[in-house]
Parts: sequence; C-alpha cells; structure tokens
Amino acid sequence: MTPPVVTVRLRKALDRVIAQGHPWLYADALDRFTAPAGAVATVTDDRGRFVGRGIVDGGASLAVRLFTTRDEPVNAALFEARVKRAVELRQRVTPPDTDAWRLLHGEGDRLPGFVCDVYGAWAMLALDGAGAEAWRDVMVDVLRAALPALGVTSLLVKSGRGEKRHVELAYGSLPEGVITVREYGMAMRADLVKGQKTGLFLDQRESRRRVRAMTKGLRVLNLYGYTGGFSVAAGLGGAKAVTTVDVAPAALDLARDSWGANGLDVTQHATKVMDVPEFLAAEARNGARYDFIIADPPSFAPREDALEAALKSYRALHTGCFALLAPGGWYLAGSCSSHVDREAFIDTLRESALRAKRVLQVIDRWGAPSDHPTLAAFPEGEYLKNILVRIAE
Repeated sequence: MTPPVVTVRLRKALDRVIAQGHPWLYADALDRFTAPAGAVATVTDDRGRFVGRGIVDGGASLAVRLFTTRDEPVNAALFEARVKRAVELRQRVTPPDTDAWRLLHGEGDRLPGFVCDVYGAWAMLALDGAGAEAWRDVMVDVLRAALPALGVTSLLVKSGRGEKRHVELAYGSLPEGVITVREYGMAMRADLVKGQKTGLFLDQRESRRRVRAMTKGLRVLNLYGYTGGFSVAAGLGGAKAVTTVDVAPAALDLARDSWGANGLDVTQHATKVMDVPEFLAAEARNGARYDFIIADPPSFAPREDALEAALKSYRALHTGCFALLAPGGWYLAGSCSSHVDREAFIDTLRESALRAKRVLQVIDRWGAPSDHPTLAAFPEGEYLKNILVRIAE
C-alpha cells in the first residue's frame, strides 16, 4: 500500500498536547487541506516544524488521527511494532482461565481507529472511520502474522457505521452460530456476527468478577442485561434469584443459554423483554425489592450535544433503581458515555439519592480493565465509569 501524503499545518497552539500523546486533531485546529481518507498526514506547527504524523480520518469534524510524534513513516512496519507491543502487554495482564480479551484498544495502543478482540480461536477487528478502513488490508496482514501464536486461526472484520455496519471474513472460517468463551472460568455465549460491539462487552470483565464475589444469597436485578454476563456472574456467586431485563429478545435468549452453559438452576433466573424505565415503574408499583441492582446502559451521550439529555436520563435511571433497593442494598451504576465525565456521573447519583431520600455510601469506583489501556494525555479514552454504592440506613 502506497497511500497519498499530505502536509497539514496547525492553526491552534496544540504542540504540547500532541507531544504528550493526544491522538486526535479536529478540522478547526488545522489550516484547510484536501486529502482522501487514509492519506498519511504530516502535521507541522505554524512555523513549519514537524509535530506529528498520522492518518486522515475522513470524518466531518475529526480530521487526523495521530500515530506518532516522531519523524518516522506511518506504514506496515509501524503497525507491526505497535501490535507486537500490544501482544506483550496482554501476555502480562490477561487473567487466568480467560480466552476473551482485547488485543488492540485503538488510541490506547497508539493505533487509533483499530480495535481487535480475541474470542478463543476467533478475533474480531473493528474499524472506526474511513481512514482506518483505508488501512484495513495492512492491519489484516499484520494480524495474520501475529495471531497464530495466540491460538487464533480466524479473523473477522467489522466496518461501516449505523445500519451499514457489517461483518466480513478476512481469513479462516466464520463461527457456526453462537460460540462459547471463558472469563475467569465463567462460560459466556457470544454471537460474533450479529452481536453488539465485537460480540461481548469485554470492558466489564472486572465488574462481573466483582458481582460474582458479592452476591451470595442476594436478590439481583440486571438492567440492560444484553447476553446476561452480570446475571451469570451473580448466579455463580450464589445469588438467591436473578432477573435480567433487556429490550432485545435475541440477547435474552443468549442470557438464558449462558445461564444453562454454567450449570445454573434455571428456576433461579427470570428474563424480561421490556424497556427498562417501564420495568422499573411496574416493579415500583408492585412493591418489588432487590438487594443488588446493576445498571449498565448503552451510551446516553453519543455526541457532546446530547450531554444534558444524558444526565437527565442517568438521574431518572438511578432514581428508579433506588426506589427498588432494599435497606442496605447495593447499586452498581455504569456509564460508557465518553462525554459524561466521572464527576458529572457521580453528581447524577448524588442528585438522584437526594430525590429518593436515600443516603449513599460510595464503596468503589473503577473503569475498564488493563487490556483496555488509555493514554495519559487522552482523557476521552476513559469512557467507562463504574460506581458501586450502598444504601446507608
């Protein structure tokens, strides 16, 4: 691959931020330029001095994703070096009895636009943006060389956006329907071709482990349950009863499938195909009570202009959950909205507790696990926020 090359000039004083490793340059930070998505962009300051090099993104506002602050080529050799470093990290941090994990975490591994998750013998490469899609074949070739040593024999690629998002086979074979992977010994069923994200939400691995360790003898409610990872964790942890709520019947089919794959008693797991606000309102009317509630919704703020609406939605969700918690009950609240920072998310909990006339103990706070690294200069990468609270009576 010989991509076009373009030089772009900063119109804002971002030299220091770039030198620290921030990987994004928006169009309003640069002089106007014309180049196709995937072109290699050399970035200079207003005096023409080299600042960094990356790939033209092709998006409406995000102009360039930076790969390096060194005056070096952006090419297959750089991709190989970055993938090698990513593999070395995962070999150190992947937990035992786990064969589903993140190999490439985009910006966090200095490969912006590229995510790759491993599911046993399969890997899923997810491409974000036209720039990454232009480098698809380069990354596929690099992974083809690296993945066999990890026990991976097939690579799938997910690209496009919205309704045009699709999965295709790069090499190897497509999985024959739903597959089973392991996470700390817990069996999880995943549909790599039709599922959300790359198949499972691997970034909540440590949260599921926490739930498994804490729910013995408790009545557990898992909202936005998807394929039931939190539910199975609670079941394996000895929960008295578990209820999983989601609007997608196919997801709940997998949740029940995963429950059975772990040898759990089917009479202890109920599933509800229902919108979460509707479910919470109905349970409140019925006087239902739970000891441990997990609420990990999809992003309420996919764009910055959706921030206020997202905060309102989080407050409504928390308030509804607090109404169902038994005295001394636990609440694990998750947010994957990158535009909602940690303090703003905690504020929604404070405000909701006040509205519900509850006093909260904050037990712990955490984000994504160590196979989802972030750059110190890129706070946008810290998208996942988990807050564990307890009702103080």
